[in-house]
Amino acid sequence: MKEKLKTALLVLLVTSSLIQSYFLMYRLPGSDSIAKSATNYIKTDDMGPEERAENLIYPDRMIIHMGGNKHTIFYPHSTFYNLIFSRLQARSFDSFQRRSIQNIDINELRSQNDGIELTFASGVPVTLLERVMQIQPDALFQAEQINRIWIYNVKNESKAHALFFSTEGGVVYEAGKADLTAQDVQQHVDFGKQWTAYTSTKGSYYIPEVDIDVMEVEFEIGVYTTEQMHRSLFFDPSITRNIREKDGSEIYTDSKRSLQVRQEQKWMSYTDPAALPAGESSADTDVLAAVDFVNQHGGWNGEYRLSVVGSGEEENGVVFQQYYGAYPVLDTPQFKYGVMTLNLQQGTVSAYQRSLIYSKPGSVSKKMKKLPGGDDLKAKLKNEEIISAIVDLYPAYQPSLTKKGMQLTPVWAVKLQNGTVTVLE
Repeated sequence: MKEKLKTALLVLLVTSSLIQSYFLMYRLPGSDSIAKSATNYIKTDDMGPEERAENLIYPDRMIIHMGGNKHTIFYPHSTFYNLIFSRLQARSFDSFQRRSIQNIDINELRSQNDGIELTFASGVPVTLLERVMQIQPDALFQAEQINRIWIYNVKNESKAHALFFSTEGGVVYEAGKADLTAQDVQQHVDFGKQWTAYTSTKGSYYIPEVDIDVMEVEFEIGVYTTEQMHRSLFFDPSITRNIREKDGSEIYTDSKRSLQVRQEQKWMSYTDPAALPAGESSADTDVLAAVDFVNQHGGWNGEYRLSVVGSGEEENGVVFQQYYGAYPVLDTPQFKYGVMTLNLQQGTVSAYQRSLIYSKPGSVSKKMKKLPGGDDLKAKLKNEEIISAIVDLYPAYQPSLTKKGMQLTPVWAVKLQNGTVTVLE
């Protein structure tokens, strides 16, 4: 009997030892297996916070049309913007019908009809919009990217109309069923009646009739270290070699991937040209893959919005625009800061660019500045040789480094027909 007990105890000890060895070799507490393929990475540092894709998808502005050629604009994170958008997110849109934009008088719609226009810059895939709005699935409609949603009233009609504009020129979808009454729309439009009045310029951009108040901000910053990004982006950092360039930048490479850090601008660029395709690719899956990648490799150093979902012959580009409060932070050749850019091949990230700067919690100094409006702004625009090429005008922040950390200066940003953005001096 004693011998049987000894044998059973010995078997139990050996089994326990084998199990413990397995966990020591292949697992870490609270993590997945560390025996990963060469295309995966280990998150080693808790750097910036993670984010959900749904929180990165929202309009870059909300234009309120009040009839009689009267307009105002609400920008992201402002009180009325948040209130109206949250209410629209609770409404359903269904039974989409494809229409030609040629059959819609946009100028009359803009100048005479009460309505709410949501703009999404270069466009958002419908499958991603479905994550933030109650859009009922529709096979034809789901293949589109939408850059504008226009909800408006028609005189003597009790139901509101809802148009979804495709990035493919000339294509518009109307929701046959929209869970909105004319009274709902009118209530939202009324929020804009006491707000800053804007005039439309050929339907391309809007000019405030008076100066607008925008906060200038200065705050302390921290910088993610090269070592942090190195550990985060390479499967085995010990096999990489370090190269110092004459311009002061550092390059880490394992002969496949490379990480370049520009110390002067506190900017990093990572490439993985040997990234293995993960399978079928689409705009929405690429965005989700890009969000996951940033979550795992650096996190989010501020407030961001999905700005660009572009398609190329071999790669898709995804750009996230950084915001401070209601306005975007500009990315300039002189100071790279305001965007995160990722390129993907069939759902796998092949390039990743971002700033290493993040804002520290603590002291923030603010003071009110005025951006010119009305005749002063019109005069400045007329002095620009590029006035005929302007397609958009909006308040933005121009970043610069200071002794304290970073300063965000309010400016008018001017977008041109070729896609470039300049600052109106």
